[in-house]
Amino acid sequence: MTTDTNASPLDVSIGALQGGPADLKQYAGRVVLVVNVASKCGLTPQYAGLERLQARYADQGFTVLGVPCNQFLGQEPGSAEEIAEFCSATYGVTFPMTEKVEVNGEGRHELYDRLTPFADAEGHSGDIRWNFEKFLIGRDGNVVARFAPQTEPEADEVVAAITSRLAG
Repeated sequence: MTTDTNASPLDVSIGALQGGPADLKQYAGRVVLVVNVASKCGLTPQYAGLERLQARYADQGFTVLGVPCNQFLGQEPGSAEEIAEFCSATYGVTFPMTEKVEVNGEGRHELYDRLTPFADAEGHSGDIRWNFEKFLIGRDGNVVARFAPQTEPEADEVVAAITSRLAG
């Protein structure tokens, strides 16, 4: 399968966590932070910061999009229902979540085919390194920033990237 890596990540088809399609085209014109998430990872507390970003900027045209992935030491083993319950009960997550997908390897979802060529500030592009790697998509549908898994959602550089795109 050949993928057009110049096309917007928002043009791909992906399922919603609770079934049915997750229509990413609905986010056209919005600023979107795409994050591969996991419920049993040392970085899982980042859900709290992601939810605070969602609450703070949603009314300005921003959304977090969580993408569960079980490729890193099996840290997202749950079913869709278990993932949804954990996120809601533990972190009060209200942002949208997709179906569980692979972000690396032969089974990499097309969404990540379109995200991973983009390099972060340190020059890393390609494979996702761990859970909670973050990609910022601008209002035009193009990837504008990538952040390492250890970068907290509310880190100055993430907030600055979001707010500059919301203002622009």
